Formats: sequence, structure tokens, C-alpha cells
Amino acid sequence: YPTWKRTLARRARESQMKRFCRAQAIQRRLEEIEMTFRELEQQGIKLEKLLRDENESPADQQTQWTNQLLYLVQKKNNLMTEESDLMIAVQELKLEEQQCQLDEKLRSYMNKEDTLKTPEDEKAEQEILKQLVEVVNKRNVLIQLQEEKRLSEL
Repeated sequence: YPTWKRTLARRARESQMKRFCRAQAIQRRLEEIEMTFRELEQQGIKLEKLLRDENESPADQQTQWTNQLLYLVQKKNNLMTEESDLMIAVQELKLEEQQCQLDEKLRSYMNKEDTLKTPEDEKAEQEILKQLVEVVNKRNVLIQLQEEKRLSEL
């Protein structure tokens, strides 16, 4: 088993572990965001009730409640933006994993001697290459989407 094959296999495992760790971190953050959404929703409901029920309370108190409510809405919007970014990252991770798997399959076909390849092998190699290009194009679309989002936020 040549050294370069072991090196490739080790690098593939390392990149797979990195993707797995990133996926876990994203999942944890999405769960935290979901919990925060619920908390903000409860706080917002309380503030809305206070604003509706306490018409005779001082104006400065109502202003303070309104400001708190606006702050909660702003916080929720920020979390929604972060959640959207994380969902894009999840899609990117899936495509990255798919690309690695296709790379591995393609490499196995390309390492085969041309004289030993059957017509089915050549057809499969072309199909894998086609799928690989599709995945790369999808990843490119995601990157463009992230860049457009970033520019619109500026």
C-alpha cells in the first residue's frame, strides 16, 4: 500500500472529522437559537400584555416597555439572520461531504489503467465527473448567496 494512498486516506478521514465537528457545532448553535427564540417569544408576550392591559400606567413606563419590545424584535431578527447563515453552512457541509465522496470514487476510476477499464467503468467515471461538477456548481451558488447576503448587510 503506497505511502501516498495512506496519506490521502488519512487526509480524507481528517477532513471528514472536521466536517463532523463543524456539523455538531452548528447543530448545537441551532438548538441554542431555538431555545432563545422561545424565551424571546415569552418575554414579548408578557410585554405586549403589559402594554395592552396597563393603559393608565405612566407614559414613561409604556415607552420603556415599547423599547424593550423593539429590542426583543431586533434580537429575534439577528437570531433569524444567524440561523439562516447556519442553514447555508449546513448545506455547504453536505455538499462538501458529497464532493469528497465523489472525489474518492473518481480517483479510484482514474487510478485504474486505461487498458483495464471496461466501457462501464468509463461511463461510470464520466457520470461521477458530471455529478462532481454539479456539486461544485451548487457550492458556488451557496458561496455567491453568502457574498450577496454579506454585501446587502453592509
